[in-house]
This record gives sequence, structure tokens and C-alpha cells, in this order.
Amino acid sequence: MSQGSRAGQPSDSHTHLTSLAAAQEHKLVKSLGRIDIVLFIIAAYISLDTIGSIAAGGSQSLFWAIFIVITFMIPNALIMAETGSAFPEEGGPYQWVKFAYGRLPAGVASVLYWITNPLWLGGSLCFIAYEAFTTYLVHIKSGSIFEWIFKLAFIWLAIGLAMISLRSGKRLINIAAYSKIAVLVIMVLTTAIYGIKHGFQPFDFKGLTPTISGFMGVAPIILFSYVGFEAPNAASGEMYDPQKDTAPSIRVGSIVSALAYVLPVLAILLVVPRKDVGGLSGFMSAVETVFSVYGGASKFLLGIAALLFIFGLLGLGSSWMMATDRVQAIAAADGAFMNGWFGEFSQRFGTPLRVNTLSGVMASLFLVAGMQLVNGDSGAIFKVVLSCAVSTLLVSYLIIIPAIMKLNRDFRDTPRPFSTPGGVHGFQVMGWIIFAYIAIGSMGVVFPGTIEGLLGIDYSFKDIWGLTRGRVELFTLGTITVDLLVGFIGYALARKVRADLVKRSEL
Repeated sequence: MSQGSRAGQPSDSHTHLTSLAAAQEHKLVKSLGRIDIVLFIIAAYISLDTIGSIAAGGSQSLFWAIFIVITFMIPNALIMAETGSAFPEEGGPYQWVKFAYGRLPAGVASVLYWITNPLWLGGSLCFIAYEAFTTYLVHIKSGSIFEWIFKLAFIWLAIGLAMISLRSGKRLINIAAYSKIAVLVIMVLTTAIYGIKHGFQPFDFKGLTPTISGFMGVAPIILFSYVGFEAPNAASGEMYDPQKDTAPSIRVGSIVSALAYVLPVLAILLVVPRKDVGGLSGFMSAVETVFSVYGGASKFLLGIAALLFIFGLLGLGSSWMMATDRVQAIAAADGAFMNGWFGEFSQRFGTPLRVNTLSGVMASLFLVAGMQLVNGDSGAIFKVVLSCAVSTLLVSYLIIIPAIMKLNRDFRDTPRPFSTPGGVHGFQVMGWIIFAYIAIGSMGVVFPGTIEGLLGIDYSFKDIWGLTRGRVELFTLGTITVDLLVGFIGYALARKVRADLVKRSEL
């Protein structure tokens, strides 16, 4: 559509492509249909690794999980559905921020959005997959060469799935999505059988009463788990019909995802004592407990469940790599990150191999750090840095959400195959609610204990982090500062790429 047909146009520098970015469009291969987008959302959105962590908060966490589904997840799905169908450009969130504010904020947002995932893959997901494998399938001695092999293989298999063509990679991502659904459905149904046969844990109805301290305890992890509906839009240029397929896919994906979080958390609380709930042990311990109803077949079936769990984690990591690596590669090709070298897509595969490789190297380095820094202050520091690094995804939405609210206000002539209930007003109200949630969650990560302190709630840094408040804040602020510096320096180094614009509008 021509530039003059829209109201409230930003400057040409906000809407034009660089020559390098335009060249990458010809390498993209249409591969994603509606069912593929739904399965991509399921693979990327449902974090099996956080279900146990949410359940660790007890019945109050269940209350907040349901409350935040209603007040955050559903509104977030609606505004992402409208934005994704109205602005279906490859690179998704990067493009939206660029259209609203320009390349510098978009470049910073893309770094924060992308850098989370290689660190999460190497610092968390591969550890959880290893623990499931060694506990329920084949024992691997801790610290042995075989542990290193397993974790590195997990990382590079996830990266490899992001490297191959989307047409091929999506098949394994689809299988991973089905694996998640299968293990969750089997777990919930078996819990019902177990409860009928052996009885359930007494449910703490009094604990359902919401408290501020309970909210602050679980809000960051729930919000981290509940974001990501825009992830498929990173590959909008590779969808067959993004304008028609994005919104229906997000609606279906949001319903499946809500059930996939709430029902397993409830199931865990019904069968596992609260003292035994947490992380991997919360989810897989619940599976192990309820599978006892299968008698002699329980060990074999538990192994199958562990394989599905691990493959679901692999799909989780790989799908986010597919999405965020594309966002970062488009940012590089469009003059917002480094010198453009990272903006090249493979002619053969149509994927950003150079950013994929960078992500794999970063994940591997974080794995090495995590394997070495496990005890004492070093282990505590790594825990703080990992928590903050992973949560930069939340911080990126502090830029992304206002940007899409601006697009909703200023570009009303843009065709919108899907509109949120209430039109512009409804969109803006939901946007502000989402932004408030994200701000609280980000504050809880970057400045832990601050909100609790203002509200008079006890917060022991030594008990929670193993470090003093000053040291925790030093490393959280240090982590965010490094991420922001990467964004600003990356933008500065891309000056020559930005100088060569294609004289046509992206909008």
C-alpha cells in the first residue's frame, strides 16, 4: 500500500527498507499454514519447565495463574492478534517498534527480545532436560564427560532445528507441540485416575486468598510464561497468508495454552505435597506419583513421559530460537545491529544461519559458566545473572507494548482482518493493563525486593539469592546495562547499512 494512503505517517527512515533487508526478502520461503502457526505457538508458549515453579507457590499461585490468564494472557493475545494481522512483516516485534519509534528503539528492543533465549537455552533448558534424562531414562554421572555431551547436544540440536529450512524444521516443531500436549493430557487424566483410586492431597482453599506477597512471589515467572503470542510473527514473511491466519491461530493457541498451564498446576497441587514441589521435580514428580496406578508398566510409561517432556523442552528452545533469531537478523539487515553481516539469510535454507550460530555459541558459553559456577557466591551470582538475563524478554515488552499501542492509534487506515473488542479504546485499555503487568514483573527482576519493601513485605535477599541486596542489584543492573550497551553499540556500528535505503515503503 502506498505511503500516502495512511494517516499519521512516520518519517521515511522509519518505514523504508535498507537494500540489505530488501535482498533478504527474496530468500524467504512460504512454509507456514494456519495449523503450523497454532502448533508453533504451542511449542513456543507452553513452558513445561515453569509449570512446577508456578505450582511451588501453592494454591495462591493457582489463583494468580487463573487471574493473570483472564487479565493478562487473553488481552495480550487479542492485541497481538490484531497487530500481527495488520502488520505482517518478517521480523515482527522489531518492525512494529521501528514503524512506531524508529530504528534505534527497535534495535534495542530486538536485542533484549533475542538475547534472553540463547542464555535460557544454555543456562536452564539443557539442565532441566539432563535432569529428566538421568533421573527417568539413563543415569549419567554428574560432572562426567557424558553430561557435557548431553547438554551440548541438546543445545546444538535446538540450534540445528532453527538452522534448517522452516519447511523441514516446522515438522519437528509440530511434533514437539504434540509431545507437550500428549504429556500434559496424559498427566492430567492419570491424576484423575490416581485421585479416584488413592485420594488427593487436601486442597488449601484458605490459601486461595490473594495477597500482594503471593503475587510478587509468582508474578515474574507467570508473566514470563504467559508472553510470546507474537513469536510466529517473526516469520510473517514465511507464512502463506499472515493477514488471515495470524489472529485465528493466536485465538486457538491462547485457549490451549491457558488450559495447558492451569490444569497441570492444579493436578500437581492435588497429588504432590507442597514441600516437594518445585522446578522439574514438581512436574515430573507428579507424573511419577500418579503413574503408580499403572503397576508394572509404570516405569516404562514414565520413561515415555520423560522422553515427551524432553522433546517438548527441545521444541520450546528451538521455536524461540527460530523466532528471536529472525527478529535479530532482520534488525541487522535493516541497519539496527552491527555491520549487517548478521543480517544475511541463507540462500539455501532461507534461515539466519549467522545469528543462529551466534546464539549457539552464546548458549554453549553460558552452559560452561553454569557448569563451573555452581557453589558458594559464584553459584549465587550465576543464579542472579541467569534470572535477570532470561527476564530481559519481559523488559523488551516495555518498548514493544507502547509501540503497538501507537500503531493502533496512528495507523487506523491499515486493513485489520481482526480487531480487538472495543476498537481503539478497547485496544488501548488492554495495552495499558498489559504494560502495568510487565512493568511490575520487570521491576521484580531488575530491582528485586523494591516493591515488597514499599509495601512493607519482608524480603530476605540472603535467603532468596544467597547474596546481599547490594550485590544482587549490582549484578541485575549490570546484566541489563550490558544488554542495553549491546543494543546501542550494535546500532552505532550499523550506520553504513542504514545509509542505503530502498525508496519504497514497508507499510
